[in-house]
Amino acid sequence: MKEIIEIVTTADERGVIQRIGEELVEKKLVACAQIVGPIRSIYRWKGKVEQTDEWLLLMKSKSSLYPVIEDEIKRLHPYEVPEIIAIGLSRGLPEYMNWVAEETI
Repeated sequence: MKEIIEIVTTADERGVIQRIGEELVEKKLVACAQIVGPIRSIYRWKGKVEQTDEWLLLMKSKSSLYPVIEDEIKRLHPYEVPEIIAIGLSRGLPEYMNWVAEETI
């Protein structure tokens, strides 16, 4: 079985997150994209503590596709330094994990 990952990004506009999710699913880079929010983010940026309402995008894909997914998110994302992280999924329902692998290029 291919290594499956969850990729996470956030943005302060739902439309941005929607577009990223739709494009990555359409290109078969991710099997699914789930939008959560709004969430409240508290972070330090350029020496100052900031707070922003953001939308969270959770995506499932194969580990081998991460570099392409990262490039696509950076291309579509308005932030100077967007959150783009990937978490390896060590376990999951085998049928679901196989579905993710089958639905991506």
